[in-house]
Amino acid sequence: MITKLLTLSATAILMMPPSGPPEGSARPTAPEAETEEARIDLVASHAVESIERGRIRFRYEPFGSNLFFSNALGLDELLSQVSPRQALELGVKVDSNNLPPSVRRALVQGAVDLDDPAVTRFLFQRFAVVGVVANVTDRGELEDLGITCAFCHSTVDDSLAPGVGRRLDGWANRDLDVGAILALAPNLEPFSDLLGVDEETVRTVLNSWGPGRFDAHLNLDGKAFRPDGASGAVLIPPAFGLAGVNLHTYEGWGSMPYWNAFVAGHEMNGLGRFYDPRLADEEKYPIAAAAGIDDVRDKPDLVSSHLADLHLYQLAIPAPKPPADTFDQAAARRGEAIFLGKAACSDCHVPPLFTDPGWNLHTPEEIGIDSFQADRGPEGRYRTTPLKGLWSHTKGGFYHDGRFPTLLAVVEHYDDHFELELTETEKLDLVEYLKSL
Repeated sequence: MITKLLTLSATAILMMPPSGPPEGSARPTAPEAETEEARIDLVASHAVESIERGRIRFRYEPFGSNLFFSNALGLDELLSQVSPRQALELGVKVDSNNLPPSVRRALVQGAVDLDDPAVTRFLFQRFAVVGVVANVTDRGELEDLGITCAFCHSTVDDSLAPGVGRRLDGWANRDLDVGAILALAPNLEPFSDLLGVDEETVRTVLNSWGPGRFDAHLNLDGKAFRPDGASGAVLIPPAFGLAGVNLHTYEGWGSMPYWNAFVAGHEMNGLGRFYDPRLADEEKYPIAAAAGIDDVRDKPDLVSSHLADLHLYQLAIPAPKPPADTFDQAAARRGEAIFLGKAACSDCHVPPLFTDPGWNLHTPEEIGIDSFQADRGPEGRYRTTPLKGLWSHTKGGFYHDGRFPTLLAVVEHYDDHFELELTETEKLDLVEYLKSL
């Protein structure tokens, strides 16, 4: 009976005219129509204002993390003496849009001394260092240095120079060596106290991460290395193309507001409110349980009031479309047929989201890999990674830990695991389709 009613409802909907209600139904009067238009305008204006606020917070809001990075670690003292060249070598990016035209011209002409720390301090004055904010004193020293969401999840297009160009929000900065930067801090005692190891061990762990990687679980479970001896750090994921996607991390901790609250308050060491009783598990998360990370109530709370705007902005960041000359279009069309058919990739990577609608998690056995990283999450599973914009974050490899160096290696893994019996041509066509998303 329910099925019949649903079928009738669907039929009625399909038979409705392209616009307006069915014939014979009441139509809105002019004043009511105007009121409805006003409501739509209100929704649209609210969305635009929220997105703009979210963009500003994403780029420039440290959430109180300056208390940690400056007062605790002492990174402001160090970075006061770092040259732009040294910063760029560590993967830090510079937003050219925040520079005066004269400086942009000088950069193109090679007339800027990239070995002068005074130039670094100038970049901070212009808020041009992507993801890092600081005050510059009258004596030319940095103070109140903090980081923002953009530190890991924005890069630039290199339009002026390598590492200098127009900002690309949501792109994973796969050049950024977060571990090496933290390892330079004059004082690592906050980390050593939390983890229960000496500062030299902390430096060894941080330096093991490498460019484009970060270990957000280290401060939860203390597992710095995999059983095979490799670092437990994973690739920084992109933060674009996530509208409609349920879980937003490799291990499926939660949706975007969850992860924003967790990262801003804990990984960035800002001040906020955060609650997750799963982190009180002393066996699975001994570091988190001992530190009381499961229920944080900082005062003042500098995070919670920004979560809605951050959420809307990040959902609004589209995945970048690949340039037409970066893939074989004819092969991509053939690859799409394989994706939807013989390879059955779309069983999980459902177009147009290219992830599972709903609870987008799978067991390690389903995808044919080990469970180390999945077991660090609450569900023991891996998220079905959205594929849009895949071409833009190939540096560092594929999967959470970059274990597959190329897309072809990913395809070959699934061909073997699922016994697809793809031909070599079909594999290559499938790769071209993945590059086209």
